[in-house]
Amino acid sequence: MDKIVTLSDGESTAELQKYLSSLKNDQLIAVITNGALKGKKVGTMIKGIFKGSPPCSTEGSNRRLLVYQHCIPLCESGDLQTEVAADIIGLLMLETHTLSGPSLAQLASLFVEAIKVGKMGSGKSLELFPTVLTALSACEALSYGKGELSGEEYKKQLINSLCSSRLFYLLLFFFLCFPHFRDVPLSPEELRFVVEKVLRMFTKLDLQEIPPLVYQLLLLSAKGCKKQVLDGIISYFKESLDLEVQSIPQDQLRHVEGTAILHIVFAIRLDHELGREFLKSFKISYGDLCPFSVALLLSVARIQRYEEQVFDLLKVAIIKSFKDEQLQQGSKFLQDLLPGHCSVAQMILDTVRNSVFGWDHVTQGLVQLGFFLMDTFGPKNGPFGKTTEGSATIARTPTQQACKLGGQVLLQGFKVHEPIRGEILEQVLNRLVTKTASPVNHYLDLFSDIVVSAPMILLESSSKVTETFDHLSYLPLATVQGLLKAVQPLLKVSMSLKDALILVLRKAMFSSQLDGRKSAVTGFLLLLKNFKVLGSLASSQCSQAIQVDVHSRYNSAANEAFCLEILSSLRRCLGQQADVRLMLYEGFYDVLRRNSQLASSIMQTLSSQMKRYYEPEQDLLPPVKLEPCITALGDQVYLQEPLAHLVSCTVHCLLWLQNMRRSSNPNMGDSDDDEEEEEEEGYQSELQTILESMTRRMIKSELEDFELDKSAEFSMGSSVGVKNNIYAVLVMGVYEVLMEYNFITANYSKSCFEDLMELFNRYHKLSEILKEKSGKGRVPSNKTPRSLLSLGFISTLLSVLFRDSTQSRQEALSVLRSSGEFVRYAVNVAVQKIQQLEETGHTDGPDGHNTDRTFRFLCDMTSVLMWRYTNIPSVVEDAGKKEKRSSLSHLCLEGLLRIFTACQQRYPDKMAQLLSTMGNTCVLLKLQNQFSFDRQQRALFTQLSGGDEEFNSKEAQLLVSILSVLSRQLKPSSQQFDQMITWTVKICKETSFEDSAFSKGLLTLLFNLHVLYKSPVSLLLELCQDIHSQLGDIDQDVDVEKQSHFATVNTKTSTTAAVSLLVLSQVDRVLDEVDWLIARKKSQTVADKSGEATQTAGQQDPIEKAVTLQLGTLLTALNELVQTALLPGTCTITLLRELTRTYSILTTLVKYVRICPLYDRSMKAEFVKLISCDDFFSMSRFEKLTKLLRETKAIPNLIFSIEQYEKYLITLSKKSKVNLMQYMKLSTSRDFRINTATLDAALQEHDETQEVTEETQEPKQKKRKQ
Repeated sequence: MDKIVTLSDGESTAELQKYLSSLKNDQLIAVITNGALKGKKVGTMIKGIFKGSPPCSTEGSNRRLLVYQHCIPLCESGDLQTEVAADIIGLLMLETHTLSGPSLAQLASLFVEAIKVGKMGSGKSLELFPTVLTALSACEALSYGKGELSGEEYKKQLINSLCSSRLFYLLLFFFLCFPHFRDVPLSPEELRFVVEKVLRMFTKLDLQEIPPLVYQLLLLSAKGCKKQVLDGIISYFKESLDLEVQSIPQDQLRHVEGTAILHIVFAIRLDHELGREFLKSFKISYGDLCPFSVALLLSVARIQRYEEQVFDLLKVAIIKSFKDEQLQQGSKFLQDLLPGHCSVAQMILDTVRNSVFGWDHVTQGLVQLGFFLMDTFGPKNGPFGKTTEGSATIARTPTQQACKLGGQVLLQGFKVHEPIRGEILEQVLNRLVTKTASPVNHYLDLFSDIVVSAPMILLESSSKVTETFDHLSYLPLATVQGLLKAVQPLLKVSMSLKDALILVLRKAMFSSQLDGRKSAVTGFLLLLKNFKVLGSLASSQCSQAIQVDVHSRYNSAANEAFCLEILSSLRRCLGQQADVRLMLYEGFYDVLRRNSQLASSIMQTLSSQMKRYYEPEQDLLPPVKLEPCITALGDQVYLQEPLAHLVSCTVHCLLWLQNMRRSSNPNMGDSDDDEEEEEEEGYQSELQTILESMTRRMIKSELEDFELDKSAEFSMGSSVGVKNNIYAVLVMGVYEVLMEYNFITANYSKSCFEDLMELFNRYHKLSEILKEKSGKGRVPSNKTPRSLLSLGFISTLLSVLFRDSTQSRQEALSVLRSSGEFVRYAVNVAVQKIQQLEETGHTDGPDGHNTDRTFRFLCDMTSVLMWRYTNIPSVVEDAGKKEKRSSLSHLCLEGLLRIFTACQQRYPDKMAQLLSTMGNTCVLLKLQNQFSFDRQQRALFTQLSGGDEEFNSKEAQLLVSILSVLSRQLKPSSQQFDQMITWTVKICKETSFEDSAFSKGLLTLLFNLHVLYKSPVSLLLELCQDIHSQLGDIDQDVDVEKQSHFATVNTKTSTTAAVSLLVLSQVDRVLDEVDWLIARKKSQTVADKSGEATQTAGQQDPIEKAVTLQLGTLLTALNELVQTALLPGTCTITLLRELTRTYSILTTLVKYVRICPLYDRSMKAEFVKLISCDDFFSMSRFEKLTKLLRETKAIPNLIFSIEQYEKYLITLSKKSKVNLMQYMKLSTSRDFRINTATLDAALQEHDETQEVTEETQEPKQKKRKQ
């Protein structure tokens, strides 16, 4: 070795060459091995060997190859020091380009064989392999078998051989060689081949070996195949692991996914082309999304340049997913045609659950996504900036569902990720404070859920809640109510939070803003309801949604002092505006029910307030002072004291206390208890005396005593009229409250009921005057004021009026029943209360916010109204009463419809329970539902069988509306649904009433049911034929064949727009489905172009077949309408719009057929059959129709759509070599080309004519401009 080193240092290489030639191969190998093991001067020695082995000579070339062939296994043996092996490989890499082609081929084959048989132990020499392949690809010709190959082709053969080897060694090669493999120059085909091979290996790999391979693949993607690499990695985590997920520990799987996500995000940061390709792949179809890809998208969103794109992409995917789901749920046709829906929402929630396993890089994206969805899809202001009161319990529209999903993401994220809790809470509270101009119900719901799910965690961030309290007096009242209700559980466990709130509320009590003072009252009342004084009577009605209860931290004395302090603050409100007082009166009853120990203080407050407006002199009329109830500011008159609400609050509190004392049966206690009881009995008897005196004197009082009579002015345009209106509303309210009080205390006494009827007569008289006078002035008055009767009382009143058969009560009840006006008034008030419940989610009066009791009252009223409508026949009533009965029946039906609608919206889970109340004999739920429907159907049959003279259109419409609401409760697979649709079809086919509104309602019900049973196109065709038959042909000389599939479509109903427009709206719905199916197939075709086609030739896709069948039937139906003599106007314009849309969809279908990879015979046959459908496509069909509507804007749009369709059809004809235009009459071409020769000739002729004219005429004198 030393000699080689010495000779290489000399200037002459001849001696070195001579010495090396004298050594045998074995000796040379031994020298290299010894030098390498010792690690001394091995690099210098190898340099010397290369120096003395000129590559131009055969001997030198062979010696160089020998060095390579020996050094590579030597470095892999593991006997050498790392530095020595690295030096040797480095020297070999420098000299690789000097090797001859055959030597390079041998060397490359050596590597491949070593990899195949597993001799690459450490993989150190693999760094040399890419260099060898690079040099090899530069060779011009190499011998291969019996022929020759270029270096590039030889390299391809080697890579192919390598990728086709056995699994273990293949893995070994890729793991060890991949860091250097990307340096190999690969053609796009070779790269694609290698990537495919690696991706196929994923399923056979150990889970822990996936992340390194993902990393190397991403590095390799810098050369190309970016989409293939990304799709392969994502599809592996999406599909392959689904089969093995049972046997793999969840945490291990999630950690591997998390590492892979980090690698991909890192690669996208460095290679923006990779990022663009990644986002592009998801824009085609959200069907490619999975929990892994959602997590990946959210991680990529942390890169600023992609943030907006990612959230926009997710927004579109989410809303499209919800819309598609809604479309599929509403159509049996789509459900049968397509498999289960791919829910993006579920994937996102799965991503939240998976992120527990250390996915910190995903959590920030989840928070952003949650707030992005809530901000984008949250409730918006209605017309004129109005916000809807209360929030619907169920998210029905796609936007509501997307907003709800955002809330779920944030709530689940709050529960499982500690680091993001502070940020979520801060952002929620910030939005509650800043979004004062728009509804924040969704944020209030989220905050409430957070408090309920983790109250103790929230206490750690109590400072943020305290900061929010400082803004209470500036927030809208609805926001304050929601916020304080949500924060109640925290107040019970945090003294500091409670003290901070009370301080804020006290300041708000003296706010200059009315809303600030109302917020203070709201807060104080909520505190009184939720801080129970120990010793208060238990009440089953006091059920609260809040579960956290830790009263043990405060003793009863502290709570009582706290509550009394609040009450003293609230007493100050009794001198403020009417709105503030009103809130107080509406809240006292709930406070009393929750804290009966405060009864004395509350009742004394109410009693002293009532005495201000009560006339104590028993001989004076009226018994109330109305003058102090109003106040004037300049010319304006305002209500100062809502007297009727004050009396109502007093009455309900008094009745509840009496009832509780009666039922509690207190034992004889000590002297303190006796004193308390005496005090209570004192103010109770005093209030009873006042109320009895008021009843007696209100009956005696005439309207003149209140300065109200027929001659009084009630115009809202003058201060006198406003004052009289306020007086009238107050007096009517007092009458109502006294009616309720006297009914409850009467104990079915006939004389008391007679007094009640006297009160009602006074009320009714004033009400009639108010109705008569309202609207006569320049400014119309408001609607009828809300009734002050409580929902519970109305429920009881209806029951006793209609269904109470107790013998001892009949004489007294006959007093009430004999007045038809009173009975109708009771039902009217019930309808009014249910309407309020439907709109706001609660009613006025006691228990109005108690959902359980409200629902029980609804059940009672449902049973009573149903019984009243179905069990009292009209034949037993005389002609005079019949009109009243009809009106009452109508009211009963309206009440039932509103109950069912309100229940479906506010109590969707209790709908079956409500239906069961209508039939006591039914036990099973299905029988209960069917019993309800049977009753409705029998009632409708009775209604319909009376003939046209007795036909009551409004009642029939209400019945159909009720059936429509109830039919939503039936499962389409149930027997009851089949009975329902059979019954509806029978009614539509057999009944012929000339009432368009009723016919429209009935047909709407039919379509709503039919669409859940099967596609409605056949139904549409029959209806279009009926309309054509009834209205006649557009050409008066043509006789239309008389057809009548549905008796509902008759001469009267078809001439109105209702039925025709309904049919066209259903046509639009079918077109929606067809358009959606074509778009879905088109996106699938584009996505599958790179993959293998799964559909075999000769078999038509079921979706394609369904689309052509649907369009074929629909075109036949539209053909009928095109030839029908529809009345000019809305119907004809709508028809033209639908025709335009039909042609647009047909154009889309033609475009799809052009790109369809399997345009085979069956597809051709179906498509040709569709094109030839009833000669529909001839423009001559529209000639007479368009003559009628030349000025209509819809005509140009239709013509454009037809021309576009023809254009693409001609293109398809050329491609498919089938004459598809044989069924079309080409429309007039509007494009032209200027013929220059003709134009020049015309211009020349024009010039000559002009010259002749000038010569024959005398020249005119020209005027010069001065």
